[in-house]
Amino acid sequence: MRISRFLFFVPIFASILGFVGCSRQPDSLSTLQPDSNSLEKRYEDLIVGYAQLGAESEWRAANTISIKETAEQLGVELRFLDAQQKQDNQIEAIRKLIIQKVDVIGISPIVETGWDEVFQEAKDAGIPIILVDRRAAVPDDLYVSYLGSDFLEEGRKAARIMAELVDGKASIVELVGTIGSAPANDRYTGFREVIKDYPGMKIIASESGDFTRARGREVMAAFLEKYGSEITAVYAHNDDMALGAIEAIEEYGLKPGEDIMIVSIDAARGAFEAMIAGKLNATVECNPLLGPQFFELALKVVNGQLIPKWVPSIESVFFPEDAAEILPTRKY
Repeated sequence: MRISRFLFFVPIFASILGFVGCSRQPDSLSTLQPDSNSLEKRYEDLIVGYAQLGAESEWRAANTISIKETAEQLGVELRFLDAQQKQDNQIEAIRKLIIQKVDVIGISPIVETGWDEVFQEAKDAGIPIILVDRRAAVPDDLYVSYLGSDFLEEGRKAARIMAELVDGKASIVELVGTIGSAPANDRYTGFREVIKDYPGMKIIASESGDFTRARGREVMAAFLEKYGSEITAVYAHNDDMALGAIEAIEEYGLKPGEDIMIVSIDAARGAFEAMIAGKLNATVECNPLLGPQFFELALKVVNGQLIPKWVPSIESVFFPEDAAEILPTRKY
């Protein structure tokens, strides 16, 4: 089934126009004033710390590669720390970077809450923080910018696609991302904002698959055991969980993409391969290749330039009919 692109043009434009006024993302500008006696820094002068949350998915692996490769290309000295999916490890990483007196700290917060104290420590040390890919629920003065996606709109896009795929009638199971994380919270909320206008679309079960393929498969298998053929659609908060769900559906004896419609988020290579095979019906892009934008922001901050409080990613929606042509161009 070919989905009408018109459904997405207006919301996308509206989202772009609404970036500055979004209540969740303030439109004020942040700046760090340099020493008036200092010369402007170049990329090769920077020491940048990065507290990555882990490597839970194809998306995250691509995000890490983008950060590391861009630093190498620009000549930036990068201090990269992997928290292995634990918030305590990320907090410890930030404190290590503060001790090392890096110029800027980038972080992809594993969950939204619990950062006030350590972010305040960075601020007191004069080290600006840039949030990358995920927000943190902290006062605006504790970070200088958020670089990343509009997760609410990703959830809305997924719901609009699903509504047309199922003609407004479906029994949906939802594979939620990491509990408490910004993308999971907003993709959950955004999807529901849209389907409330479709009385025939019901979410019959919702459970965290923690953004991993293995857990997505496990949760989907449990859904099938409980609900069986009552399930007509799957909404997955990322492609990895969708790919795990596809495996579980096939093991159950049903055809993913036909017996059960599937919409996911990320637009990773695995999703394109699944669409080509007819097993995934659509994927909403969430761009992980944020390295160039991150280091550009870092340099501007260190040199005291004004930067937006939110720098949004530019993203698309992809469907099976275009997947074979687009796949060779994908970098993740």
